[in-house]
Amino acid sequence: MLSLPSLLSERIRSVAGVDPELRPATRPQFGHFQTNVALRLANAEGRPPREVATRLVEQLDLSDLCEPLEVAGPGFINLRLRADVLARVASEVLAEPGAGIAAAAEPRTVVIDYSSPNVAKQMHVGHLRSTIIGDCFTRVLRAQGHRVIPQNHIGDWGRQFGMLVEQILEEGLDAASLDLPAAEALYQRANTHLKESEEFAARSRDRVVLLQSGDAETRRIWQQLIDISLAGFNATYARMNVLLSNTDLAGESIYNADLPVVAADLADRGIAVVDDGALVVFVEGFTAPAIIRNAQGGFGYTCTDLAAIRHRVGDLRADRLVYVVGAPQTFHFEQVFAVARMAGYLPDTVSAEHVGFGQVLGADGKKFSTREGTAVTLNSLLDAAEAEAAPSIALAAIKYADLSNGLQKDYTFDAERMVATTGDTGPYLQYAHARVNQILRKAEAEGFAFDAVTVLAEPTEQALALQLSRFGEVVAAVGDTLQPHRLCGYLYETAGALSSFYEQCPVLKSEGDVRASRLALCAATRKVLAIGLDLLGIEAPERM
Repeated sequence: MLSLPSLLSERIRSVAGVDPELRPATRPQFGHFQTNVALRLANAEGRPPREVATRLVEQLDLSDLCEPLEVAGPGFINLRLRADVLARVASEVLAEPGAGIAAAAEPRTVVIDYSSPNVAKQMHVGHLRSTIIGDCFTRVLRAQGHRVIPQNHIGDWGRQFGMLVEQILEEGLDAASLDLPAAEALYQRANTHLKESEEFAARSRDRVVLLQSGDAETRRIWQQLIDISLAGFNATYARMNVLLSNTDLAGESIYNADLPVVAADLADRGIAVVDDGALVVFVEGFTAPAIIRNAQGGFGYTCTDLAAIRHRVGDLRADRLVYVVGAPQTFHFEQVFAVARMAGYLPDTVSAEHVGFGQVLGADGKKFSTREGTAVTLNSLLDAAEAEAAPSIALAAIKYADLSNGLQKDYTFDAERMVATTGDTGPYLQYAHARVNQILRKAEAEGFAFDAVTVLAEPTEQALALQLSRFGEVVAAVGDTLQPHRLCGYLYETAGALSSFYEQCPVLKSEGDVRASRLALCAATRKVLAIGLDLLGIEAPERM
């Protein structure tokens, strides 16, 4: 549903002809909102601002929403929402299952590409943001009624499997007995072996050919490596409260057979040409061509991503593609989307967005890594946060710190600061939810009944009700813009409005209709906080 501020803005714009640019009133005695629209129109009309403001007030019919409008100062218009309107909207938030989240007018099929770890390697700090951000998008868009298809594009194909299988055979290992850390250690041994022995390197190249041709033993070991990797990935996803499962897997391997088909199609239609032995596409506006097949006959990420787009649009029927991949890949995706448009794989009716994100930095402001300069594993990062707080609080701290920043920005991983229950943190929002639960538990124990918000006489309870009216609109904006910091900021403001309400308006100590109304307002706020936190992938605890 439209928030009350947006509804007011639309109604005023229909009369004034311009955006009223509503601003919260600086003091309660001035109402809830002010607009300087009359001052802006006065210049164009060549009339005194107060005269223009008076005319607008006479023309505007906002009696169903507001108390009589007031002209103040040089020509400001003050608007005060009716208490019964605020009460009705807060009651609707309490009554509606989604607390005001409206179903999308035109539901879409959205494919979201995120997380994408590599087989035989532990997830590391580089996968943290992609996984958290992609999971948030999935939750938000599903809440709006869109059909969301996550695609976990794991690295399960390529030359590295030649050396992995050869190392397993040489050491006489049972690959099925390994766990993911042991598989990563195997990867490191194989990589060292590859660099030190040309004979091993040659055998590894031959093994890649066997893998690609379907050799039974090679495929069996390859599948074992995938299985143990998925067990490790899924354990981390469960620990992170992330929705990804094996049904969302769509690794590089599933596109392998389609790569020569894509290359041939682009070449046959003259979109791709041979240049210095490689098959490439020259795209206007890009400084380098897109390499479809290199001079040695190998297919790279561009061809794989084009095959993925064909599958997602053609087979999955997606009309919105979202790629949650680090900001350094911006050029790659812009070029891939351009080639896909040229080839008709990505029709104009389908949107494609690369949501890039910044790095996770250590306390020293540098890229987060071990002393040896290697990437920190994702589980060790979770361990560091859990050393400061309980798992659910630690996870809230990590996710909120990630999502509350502009995604393009780097952010510093400071576990001690992030787990604080004061300030703009995830645990602070959890505490707000737990606190309002405590009040409602006490009310239930006392037998106090409530079912709707009916009495809103105090400014802070009116401000809280007004804040609740904005929830659905904020969620809709996140779904459109893919900017989760908007939801984080809204929830932080809601927790602040709740705190001000507590300080000024006794709940359990009030009586009669006032107490019942304030309890209903608390329940509506609890609902918004719980649903909002869940959209961020954060647990809303009953107690803290």
